[in-house]
Amino acid sequence: MSADTPVTMPIATSPEQNISEAEIEQAIRSGIERYFDDCRARVPAFIDRHFHYPGAIATNRMALGWDMLRAPINLLWAPVYALVCLIKILTPKRTGLMWLHGLANRVPAGFTTRVQQHISHLIQVDLLDNGRKGPLLESYLIEELEAVCERHTCEPVDHQRFSQLIEPLVADALSQYRLTRTASADITNSISCTVLGAFAFQKFTPGGIGLGVVLASMLAKTLAAQDFILGETIGSWYYSWFPPEPSLATTASVMVAVMAALSAFAALSGVVFDPVQAAVGLHRRRLHKLLDHLQRDVTLSTQSSFRPKDQFVARVLDMFDMIKSGLL
Repeated sequence: MSADTPVTMPIATSPEQNISEAEIEQAIRSGIERYFDDCRARVPAFIDRHFHYPGAIATNRMALGWDMLRAPINLLWAPVYALVCLIKILTPKRTGLMWLHGLANRVPAGFTTRVQQHISHLIQVDLLDNGRKGPLLESYLIEELEAVCERHTCEPVDHQRFSQLIEPLVADALSQYRLTRTASADITNSISCTVLGAFAFQKFTPGGIGLGVVLASMLAKTLAAQDFILGETIGSWYYSWFPPEPSLATTASVMVAVMAALSAFAALSGVVFDPVQAAVGLHRRRLHKLLDHLQRDVTLSTQSSFRPKDQFVARVLDMFDMIKSGLL
């Protein structure tokens, strides 16, 4: 089936009671539109329940525990996965690079945190299925198709093929939505580091690396002043004019400590930043975008097209942080 051909489903009909393909396609399209319109109508209530207080606390409580370890690993792995996604975008139809595209497809996105799993489950159950067991979209389609069958008095609809089509599209879209949690945490860290550096150190620190460099310089200055031959007070004055260069080991150690602290903060930052993102409309835009892409993919029977830009924004900020810190 081509990307421009609407989805069709097999319907068992008797020879004298054939239903036209146009009627089937119209029924499917009508069911899909009605279903996704209802999903969009549920978005505000969904955000109020799970991303505003007190729901945001329950949503992010899942971060306590192993997520405190998974979050830093995901943040460190995120730049690698962003590069992999770029490779998949650039090499899908180039015959000489199909091996590279296949290799990129096997690269994992990172560890799935409990918060990501919980939010995916909430989207699936509360938003997409409206609290009922089983795919709600399927019931919309069956209702529309059975109405067509009743007009033609034909046999019931065979909907197994369509169920098999929908499930991987939803699973991939939710996987991409989970990545926005890691990206949002990374963006939050960059903003937090910039604010902290500006107010605490009067420095421009656009990320964890920049903040680590500043703290490493401060630590080197403090240690050098303590060992100054004329005393710590004079040493502090002297090194304020001639700051010592921190060793590579000191810089690396401080950066690791800063990144670990930021990652632990990122695991729980949703408690603070989910209500903020809900208030400014970020959650609403993300969920509407997810629904728009899902509707397009289901209608046209294409591969999942939902690719949020959050992770690429986060990587741009990381690159800027590394350039500012002199690592690139």
